[in-house]
Amino acid sequence: MSSSGFVLLDKIAGETSFKALFPLKRVFCTKRVGHAGTLDLRASGLIIAATGRATRLLPYIEAKDKCYTFRLHLGYETDTLEWDGKVVEQDKMGCHPGAEGDRIQCGVPSVTRADLEAVLPQFIGDIDQVPPNYSAVKIDGHRASDLANRGREIELKPRRIHIESLKVVGEGLVTEGCTGKSFATFDLECNCSKGTYIRSLGRDLARALGTCGCVSMIRRHRIGDVTVDRAVRGDALTPEHLLPVDQVLDFPVVRLNDDQVKAIRLGNWVPWRTPVENLSTTPGAEKFVFTADKDGAVIGLGVYDPGRICPKFFLGDD
Repeated sequence: MSSSGFVLLDKIAGETSFKALFPLKRVFCTKRVGHAGTLDLRASGLIIAATGRATRLLPYIEAKDKCYTFRLHLGYETDTLEWDGKVVEQDKMGCHPGAEGDRIQCGVPSVTRADLEAVLPQFIGDIDQVPPNYSAVKIDGHRASDLANRGREIELKPRRIHIESLKVVGEGLVTEGCTGKSFATFDLECNCSKGTYIRSLGRDLARALGTCGCVSMIRRHRIGDVTVDRAVRGDALTPEHLLPVDQVLDFPVVRLNDDQVKAIRLGNWVPWRTPVENLSTTPGAEKFVFTADKDGAVIGLGVYDPGRICPKFFLGDD
């Protein structure tokens, strides 16, 4: 079996994305491992990890869109924007406006599902989002979370992200360990681009409703076309869970003869007159293909130009 490939992990809440890779090092006896798309410590769900030369493909995984579910807590905000962080704001009023815009006392939950659904369209499409202070965003070479832990004042700039869809899938459920008081909770599903912070989305949804909020129960269900139901927990990982790269990335596969394989391996392009199906149709984007030997085993990533295939990098065994 090749030492390079992808592993689909189902990360548990409470472990870092880095720690989730430890079983790969043990099972595949390699230090050359990596992953695409870090999950927060308290988040769970799909991580696509790679071993060996397949780690060079991780940027193409990370660029894929993703699907999350999460629980929104309305009524308080924390420093981490998570349900169990240090409370920095507690709304003691409801946030449902009255007929003349007055706020009413929060004796009972005063935000309905309809209220939340009414503000969701504001967050669909291309929007600007400010990342959480406790995040891996770099400021002058330092993680924002490290600076926040040192008590430094942080001002992160908004970033453009894309949210394809956002919907409410449940309401009124309880998460243990809340450090503040919620007056309403809702479960949501979000399909979004790379770079989207679900914690920031929860904060911004609450503000659109005229209150404050935080999130819990973040779970990633999908990266591109790969879903978490194909993933394995780290403690159940075996060598058989290493997947060929073309089973995870959907680039077309072109089979080469022995002479063409030798040319690609040496970094040379090969003539290619045969039509290639399912190439990228994004204007200006490189048209990536996997190059494979005559048996279909992928040996490299290439770029299709009319009339030829040029090697990007080699993925096969030495």
